[in-house]
Amino acid sequence: MAEIVERYLDAIASRDWGALRDCVAEDVVRIGPFMDRYEGRGAYVAFIADTMPKLRGYEMRVERVTYAGNTLAFAELSETVEMDGKPVRTPEALVFELDGDGRIARIEVFIQTRLPSGA
Repeated sequence: MAEIVERYLDAIASRDWGALRDCVAEDVVRIGPFMDRYEGRGAYVAFIADTMPKLRGYEMRVERVTYAGNTLAFAELSETVEMDGKPVRTPEALVFELDGDGRIARIEVFIQTRLPSGA
């Protein structure tokens, strides 16, 4: 079970969809920063495999991964993508629930954003 989140993050960064599939439970649930929801290994891996190649200049930087016992883990990271020809960095926190088989059963993504100008 140890290091499952690190393996998951490495799989995303390297676009290794087979390794990603191995990290998540069959009934995984992923809730994104905009309340988008994917349920099931097939649907989730298909979403990631379709989305990631479209992100120009993608880079992930993991600051730390913290495990809370055998059932929870937290990752602090940033993702950078190119927008209008410039890199845009988004700090994030991910919360992972782990199942008894050592796989990721639930992923929730939280992002930090700037206030709109004038706010």
